[in-house]
Amino acid sequence: WAEMVARKIGIPFYFVDLSSQYRQRVVDYMFSEYAAGRTPNPDVLCNREIKFDAFLQAAQNLGATHVATGHYCRKRENPDGTFSLLEGIDPGKDQSYFLCQLSQPQLSAALFPIGDMCKEQVRQIALEADLPSAKKKDSQGICFVGKVDLPVFLQQKLKSVPGDIIEVFDNFYDDNFLFQEQCSELAEAKMLLANAHPELISDESLELLSRPITYESIVFETETYRSGHKHIKKTRNKFNPWGVVAGTHEGAQFFTLGQRKGLRVGGHAEALFVIGTDVQANRVYVGEGEHHKGLYRSVMRLSLEDLHYIRPCFELSEGQVERARVRIRYRQPLQNATLLRRQTALYVIFDEPQRSITPGQFAAVYLSEEASKKSSTDLHDVQAPELMLSSVIE
Repeated sequence: WAEMVARKIGIPFYFVDLSSQYRQRVVDYMFSEYAAGRTPNPDVLCNREIKFDAFLQAAQNLGATHVATGHYCRKRENPDGTFSLLEGIDPGKDQSYFLCQLSQPQLSAALFPIGDMCKEQVRQIALEADLPSAKKKDSQGICFVGKVDLPVFLQQKLKSVPGDIIEVFDNFYDDNFLFQEQCSELAEAKMLLANAHPELISDESLELLSRPITYESIVFETETYRSGHKHIKKTRNKFNPWGVVAGTHEGAQFFTLGQRKGLRVGGHAEALFVIGTDVQANRVYVGEGEHHKGLYRSVMRLSLEDLHYIRPCFELSEGQVERARVRIRYRQPLQNATLLRRQTALYVIFDEPQRSITPGQFAAVYLSEEASKKSSTDLHDVQAPELMLSSVIE
């Protein structure tokens, strides 16, 4: 498509082979993360490592000063010489999340010409210019790979190993000490935030609140019984009030939190969702219904070593508290939250519980509405949230 458009508008077209760099920096990373039970975001990595690094360098070698891409986001140059990364005007197509790991040098060389337009406007301009790509469908799937069956793609390097799918019942949470303690601590933390005393929330409390619930305590004892008129001796699991073996899978590493499709377990009034995986034990844990307790968490811990600040002025100091808006997956509406920077980590307390906070994905943190109003007098800039920092989710 790119070559046809270049020929149509009469500009030079260059072909650069970056497949080796892509394999090393993105694909190999994907495989290692999935093997470890995490869910990486290859699109974020592709932008940071390929489009605005390896590709940018190749373009500069050809004499280019900037790289223009079709991302729906905007860049603003500030009086201090730094660059801001803002959401695009089109609320349904904003792609600033995918660029949340870009550095200042990368932003300085980036151009986002369609960030001030909606998708329909872009297509109309392409139609009027009679461009070959005017009616091309939106690209989907993995960056530079396309739409693929992910388990099949991963099986190029990750072996399929059958394991159990464990359905977790509500009784588990009633009896789980960590879950009950988190409920109590969260209520107290919310009260302190409401009374403007975030400094009274202890590091120990934040660490406890950010710990994900695990399910290794759900074990099954077996018993023997005789079945049929021939009284054949068989083995089955004893009743467990916390859960049941609901089915089997082909490898825990092929599943991600919140996943609904591909479980192949029937007999339920509501859909089953993945609420946890254990690649060591090769188990997948699921819960019934969109409101299952295992799907939601209210506090997220981000390692200080993984924090990537878009602009130096956004760097948080120890003890600092900020209101912000957070996105933990592409196209998720921005979620209001409080940031608490402590000695060992940055903690995010969401106003509302968040579904499927997934290790390996990226958390993109944007300025609060109030902070956005202070950072710019431009009405469009105020309405378009500005990226503050990002981090891989632990």
